[in-house]
Amino acid sequence: MFENLDLNELLQGYVIPWGTRIIFALAIFYIGRTVVKVVAGWVDKFMRARQMDEVLVKFLTSILHWILLLFVIIAALSQLGIDTTSMVALLGAAGLAIGLSLQSSLSNLAAGVLLIIFRPFTKGNFVEAGGAMGVVQSISIFTTILTTPDNKEVTVPNSAVIGNNITNYSARPTRRVDLVFGVSYGDDLRKAKKLLEDIIAADERILLDPAPTIAVGELADSSVKFLVRPWVKSEDYWAVSWDTIEAVKLRFDEAGITIPFPQMDVHSPTKA
Repeated sequence: MFENLDLNELLQGYVIPWGTRIIFALAIFYIGRTVVKVVAGWVDKFMRARQMDEVLVKFLTSILHWILLLFVIIAALSQLGIDTTSMVALLGAAGLAIGLSLQSSLSNLAAGVLLIIFRPFTKGNFVEAGGAMGVVQSISIFTTILTTPDNKEVTVPNSAVIGNNITNYSARPTRRVDLVFGVSYGDDLRKAKKLLEDIIAADERILLDPAPTIAVGELADSSVKFLVRPWVKSEDYWAVSWDTIEAVKLRFDEAGITIPFPQMDVHSPTKA
């Protein structure tokens, strides 16, 4: 092929054009790779500044790095005169096939990104989400791990979390304790209310602002129901609830106030 060409024609027709293409392709690759590193580093710093989850930051940065690098490689190959159209089509088809096969995993990934970006809860919060309740231990790119009050570990797919209601019991510094106490119709309502007020006032964990509510809420079939609604710090919620219930029972017993309860009369059959 080259025996009939002199050195000048060889240089002008093949060596210089191909050498120029190779140099430009290498320049595109190395410069593009440097730009990709800079962009990925900037995105990494931006996400860390937003205090996003470290696992998510590394995962998204890695994906961005390889996608941008793929475009750089395609641009370098096209500089060499290689037809990259079929390559792009092949990569697109492969990406579609992978996406369809990993549809559920990708939905969990997208849900994990939303959870970390919008932060409906963070590590250490007590939440009810995805059909489970517990303290958030970690939020990964695919799952959220909770620890239940009895120390069980529950792994919840992120799509189940983001697709349902999320109740965050730790989101606010204070919570209202909602209690209901029934007294007999024959008891002194004023006396019962005064006892409830004394019990609430004696507990230093109960906040003065907002003021606690103690009121007759319902005239039920067998009892008069008092609504007792004090405000407490979120971490004191259960302790105040349990202690108040115990204190009310003891004080009512001492004062002779009856707390009605269902009764069943059992009659033995009479002999014929």
